[in-house]
Amino acid sequence: MNPTQELLQGKFQQALAAAFGDEYGTVDPLLGAASNPKFGDYQSNVSLPLAKKIGQQPRAIASAIVEKLDVSDICEPPEIAGPGFINLRLKTAYLEGQINAMQGDSRLGVPLTDNPQREIVDFSSPNIAKEMHVGHLRSTIIGDSIARILEFRGHDVLRLNHVGDWGTQFGMLITYLREVYPEALTTANALDIGDLVSFYKKAKQRFDADEAFQETARQEVVRLQAGAEDTIHAWKLLCEQSRQEFQVIYDLLDINLQERGESFYNPFLPAVVADLETSGLLEANQGANVVFLEGFTNREGEPLPLIIQKSDGGYNYATTDLAALRYRIREDKAKRIVYITDSGQASHFAGVFQVARRAGWIPDEVELVHVPFGLVLGEDGKKFKTRSGDTVRLRDLLDEAVSRARADLETRLQSEEREETPEFVANVAQVVGISAVKYADLSQNRTSNYKFSFDNMLSLKGNTAPYMLYAYVRTQGIARTVRSAPTPSGNIDFTQLGADAKITLQDETEFTLAKHLLQLGEVIGAVETELLPHRLCDYLYQLSDKFNKFYENCPVLKSEEPMRTSRLALCDVTARTLKLGLSLLGIRVLERM
Repeated sequence: MNPTQELLQGKFQQALAAAFGDEYGTVDPLLGAASNPKFGDYQSNVSLPLAKKIGQQPRAIASAIVEKLDVSDICEPPEIAGPGFINLRLKTAYLEGQINAMQGDSRLGVPLTDNPQREIVDFSSPNIAKEMHVGHLRSTIIGDSIARILEFRGHDVLRLNHVGDWGTQFGMLITYLREVYPEALTTANALDIGDLVSFYKKAKQRFDADEAFQETARQEVVRLQAGAEDTIHAWKLLCEQSRQEFQVIYDLLDINLQERGESFYNPFLPAVVADLETSGLLEANQGANVVFLEGFTNREGEPLPLIIQKSDGGYNYATTDLAALRYRIREDKAKRIVYITDSGQASHFAGVFQVARRAGWIPDEVELVHVPFGLVLGEDGKKFKTRSGDTVRLRDLLDEAVSRARADLETRLQSEEREETPEFVANVAQVVGISAVKYADLSQNRTSNYKFSFDNMLSLKGNTAPYMLYAYVRTQGIARTVRSAPTPSGNIDFTQLGADAKITLQDETEFTLAKHLLQLGEVIGAVETELLPHRLCDYLYQLSDKFNKFYENCPVLKSEEPMRTSRLALCDVTARTLKLGLSLLGIRVLERM
C-alpha cells in the first residue's frame, strides 16, 4: 500500500466511525486502485458488504460515508457510482506536490525500513567439480535481486553461497586426481585440470567400472572426514579450481556472494544428532537415525523419515541444512532466512524446517522462507537442453546471448549508417546480452516454468530488457541535447534541475506517468515482503510504456518555459526511477545504444 492509499484508508475509517459508530472505525474500507481511469484513481467498495450488517441500501451507506469523509486536501469531491461504489480522483495540486517531493529525494520517495534486521539470502549454490548450468541461473539472479532490494530497504543482508563442497563424491574425485595429476599433490603450483565437467565424467566412469577404484575412493572419503593432510590438500585444489570457474560467471552477472560451503558446517553435525536425540525426536530405522515427519507419508501411507545419520555413520544433506540453520540463527543472528532453490526441493525444506521447529531451534521472531522457482524450458516446451541432450552450460548460454546482442547491434548500426568504436559495440553487446537473459527470467513469476527464447528476450519491443534500456537511453538523449543547447537561463542538465524545477501536470499522459512513478515505493515494499521480483519488472515495463506515450504526446525540448523545465524534471524522475529499478534487478543501464 502506498502512502496516499494509507492516508485515504485512515480517513475512510474515521468517516465510518463518525457515520456508524466507533466499532466501524477498524473496518477495512476495501480501498484500492480504480480498475478504470474513468472511475478516478481509487475506489472503495465497503458499502456493499456493510449493507446487510447495517441494514441499509449500499448507496445510502455510501452517502453517509461521503458526508463524513474529509479528503478535500487530497481529492476532488468523492463520487458515488453504481450500487454504492465510492470513487476518488486525486487533486492536481496534491499529485504535483507528491511528484515534486519524489523528484527532490535522492531515494525517490522510497523510505528505509522502520525495522532493519539481519536477513540471510541463500542462493546460487553450485557443486564443486561440476559446471554451473541453466538451473543455477534462476537461483543466482533471483537471489541477487532479492538481496539488492532488501539492502536498498536498509536491511543487513548476508549473501551466502552454500556450495556443495563436501560429501562422498570427493573420494572418487580425489582418487582420480591422484591417478592423472599426481604432480599436483606434491607441488605448490595451482591445479589446472581444464574442463571440470570432463574430469568429473572420467572420474565417474572409473568409479563405475573398477571395484578397486571404488574401494580406494571410499577410503579417501574416510581420510577426508578424518582430516588427512594430503587428502585435504587434494580437496582444496579441486575446490579452488571450481571457484575460479564460478567466479567467471559471477563477474559476468555482477553477482557478489560470500561462500560458506557444506564443509563449513561439518564440525557442527555431531551436535545436531546429539540434540535431536536428547529432544526425543531421533529414532533408529533400518540402521539409520531419522526423524519421522508429521504430515508426510510414503507410498504405503507410512510416516516419512528425514534421514539425519546414515547406517554407515555418514551424514545427509538434511543434517547439513539443520546445522547451517542453527548456525545462522545462533551465530549470524538472522531474523529471516531465505532459501532460493528449485521447487523440487520444497518437500526437503518443509521437512528440515519442521524438524528444526519441533526441536525448539527456531525462535518466534525468526522467519524461514523457501523461495521456489520453476524450470527453464526450451521453445518446444520441454526441459531446456542442448541439441545433444546435455544440460546447457551457463557460460555458453551467456556467451551466446552477448554474441547475438552484438550481431543485432551491428546490423542496426549498418542500417542506420552509424559508426561506433569497437569499445562501444563490445560494451553495449555485453550489457544488452546479459541484461536480456536476466530480465527474461526475472520478469516471469518465479513459481512458474518459462520458455527460454533468445529472439524474444533480445527484442526491442515488449516486456524485455532492451525495451527498458531503450526507454532510459531516450531520457539520456534528451539530457544530452539540453547540455549542448543553451537556454535563457544557461545550460540545463538533469543533475542541475534542483529545487527550482517544479513539475506541473497538464497533459493526460503526464498525469498517467506521474501517478505510476508514485507507485515505486509500494512495489519495492511488496517485493521486500513477497519476494517476487517480477512485480518490479511489471512496474518498470509499464513505466517505460507510459514514458514513451508521454514522450510521443508532449514536446519536451520545444516547449515554452516553465513547461519545458517541468517536463525535463519529469524526464529526470523517470530516468532515475528506471535506473534504480533496473539496478535492483542487477541490470546496468546504457547512455546510448
